[in-house]
Amino acid sequence: MDPFCPESWPEDPVPAGEQDCRDCGLYLQGTRMVWGEGNPKAPVMIILDNPGAREDREGNPMVCGTRQALQRAVHEAGLDKKTFYVTYILKRRPVRKYDKERTRDICMHRHLDKQLTNLKPELILCMGNVAVQTFFGNPDAEVKNLRGSWQRIRGIETAVAYHPLAVRRRPNLYRLLLEDMVMVKDKLEADKM
Repeated sequence: MDPFCPESWPEDPVPAGEQDCRDCGLYLQGTRMVWGEGNPKAPVMIILDNPGAREDREGNPMVCGTRQALQRAVHEAGLDKKTFYVTYILKRRPVRKYDKERTRDICMHRHLDKQLTNLKPELILCMGNVAVQTFFGNPDAEVKNLRGSWQRIRGIETAVAYHPLAVRRRPNLYRLLLEDMVMVKDKLEADKM
């Protein structure tokens, strides 16, 4: 296998009609909108909670340590980076207190629903409890109880995994993240047959 080397994945430009969105109120916090990154035509959409500080500030979405954990798992599972498109429930990183339920609901239905309709991913991988709870529409859903299996959510086969930041902070979770990436690979291969 080729040696692992993290790199920036290309950022998907924010659609012109969304750049000045004020519906959720996060524009007041002054962070830039990050629509997505990676391959918009990818079969797998990864959904995270929100862009991190580095993505927000520098526009280099895939080079921080959190993204390195994700990229390493993709690489070690034998998957091509072009297999993935990464997006967020919130397209801006919150920097102050905000109404979490209301904001996530608005962003989910205003932005993420539009991405799902336009991009039509074959599979979804929700990473972290916030993404899982919001996407599944269940405030009690947790990664630890749902990982390792496929669920049909919004008509799309969906799996869950620990957030790369959690994996970075708790390295013992990396093995589980890698298992989940292998599960994604196996599903993609089975669906091709």
